[in-house]
Amino acid sequence: MENMQDKTIRELAKNCQTVEDVHNLLKNLFKNTLQTIFEAEMDAHLGYEKHSVEGNNSGNSRNGFSKKAIKTKFGQTELKIPRDRNGEFKPQIIKKYETTSNQLEEQIIAMYAKGMSTRDIEDHMRDIYGIDVSATMVSKVTD
Repeated sequence: MENMQDKTIRELAKNCQTVEDVHNLLKNLFKNTLQTIFEAEMDAHLGYEKHSVEGNNSGNSRNGFSKKAIKTKFGQTELKIPRDRNGEFKPQIIKKYETTSNQLEEQIIAMYAKGMSTRDIEDHMRDIYGIDVSATMVSKVTD
């Protein structure tokens, strides 16, 4: 039985005609995954999801993005790092002054390729990066 990730990969691969198409697909997949993780980290930091009424008058809220360029195996990628009004948010997946993502990149691609469960990804992030993420957060990222 084919899992959802396999079906998604198969659908995405239908549009790939060349090695460059595959390269661009992986670059976009990696970038979108990181963006989703940044948003999930911000949700966890603030204690509520984007546009949630729980955030009204909470004392801290989202405050746009800052741009960050990182070097990956797929070339330079520009990311939007979320900011909070109090300036307290510190992303964990790519630290503030990091400009490369080689190890992280390999791990994310490996997680997608292996079809890991949310618990496996949660354990993996904790073991490799020292990042405590909940299974719920991992589920949001992998959906």
